[in-house]
Amino acid sequence: MISPRRPLACRARQPLEAPVVVICALTSAAALAWLYLLALHGGYWLTGQRLPPAAGTPAGLPAVVAVVPARNEADMLPQSLPGLLGQDYPGALTVIVVDDDSDDGTADVAATTGKQAGWPVVMKGNGRQATSRPQPMPGSRALIVIAARPAPAGWAGKVWAMSEGVQAATAEGAQYILFTDADIAMSPSTLTTLVNAATGHRLALVSQMALLRTSTLAERLLVPAFVYFFAQLYPFRRVSRPTSRTAAAAGGCMLFRADALAAAGGVAAIRDARIDDVALGTLVKRSGGRCWLGLSTDVISLRPYEKVADVWHMVARSAYTQLGYSPAALAGTLAALAWLYLLPPLAGLAGVVALAAGANTAVSVWLAAAGLTGWLLMTITYAPMLRLYRLSLLRAPTLPLVAGLYAAMTADSARRHYRGRGGE
Repeated sequence: MISPRRPLACRARQPLEAPVVVICALTSAAALAWLYLLALHGGYWLTGQRLPPAAGTPAGLPAVVAVVPARNEADMLPQSLPGLLGQDYPGALTVIVVDDDSDDGTADVAATTGKQAGWPVVMKGNGRQATSRPQPMPGSRALIVIAARPAPAGWAGKVWAMSEGVQAATAEGAQYILFTDADIAMSPSTLTTLVNAATGHRLALVSQMALLRTSTLAERLLVPAFVYFFAQLYPFRRVSRPTSRTAAAAGGCMLFRADALAAAGGVAAIRDARIDDVALGTLVKRSGGRCWLGLSTDVISLRPYEKVADVWHMVARSAYTQLGYSPAALAGTLAALAWLYLLPPLAGLAGVVALAAGANTAVSVWLAAAGLTGWLLMTITYAPMLRLYRLSLLRAPTLPLVAGLYAAMTADSARRHYRGRGGE
């Protein structure tokens, strides 16, 4: 134990003191890092990044084509597709469901859902007889269900399905292309709001992070943190700032100006991407297109994650891809997560226990103060996300535990990759 009379300098007079001094220094650095994240990291932890208002409704609303890649989504489409078909958008709207080699009747379910909504339905591909329809006019509606051709070598499966949808959207005369997922439900005004923001602010990409489900214990524990970590990696305000190099998008809701997407190289430019939304956002922003990314309570994911294992699989299948399959990046990420999220509460509690045990030393005070300060700051940054998801703020101090679980998922993602199961 270090004597209380010894000065608080980090000069170890005995070899055993060196590790303690290093821990004190690392804990203090973590607290300073949290101060930076709170004050200077693009306000990533705030949840007020919402669509910018547009001045009125522009004349001559553009034709929009929504592309929905769907693989074995027969159970999900009857829940989500009616929201897309029920948009109050005054301009021409075509919805294209791309059946990505499903074996559960996804195409037929999509067609039935469209007919129940009163939409004209066109079936194309896979031996079905295509029917013709007039050129889209303002207010016109059509649902097209196409069967994706087999993906060429070098293409990620979903990206190929998106490419098939873009090809069909181009044939339909799309001026804007909305990419959404088969589990996404939208309020009736969503598309009108997106288009008004895009046209009113001359944006090449408008993307909204869907509100994810928090119905089960696993979802309440892990889902808000998933969005929190995404925002920490890609602060929405920085993504939306033209002068910032930070670029991303949220795949559940991405509205692209069709000519901007084509000028950036199109979907083919990211053909091998496993994380297609971030890749597309980066592609468009790097080409000079103005982008916007924010949160929404009108775009909702219906995808259930009943167990921790379900979220674990979602993260583990792509986390190592995000790190570029680099062992060095993996080691650095795991070390950074341990330092930033786990060290402050552990050091803070160790310092408190030492003080309670009567070890009233400078080192004990230092550990308790630095550790608890870092823990408090990370708790403050997590609270707005919990409030967005209408969960108790008492969950905020558990962020270190959740971060530890995500670190384990990241390590498991690397394990899967080296066992030949990555990106499945």
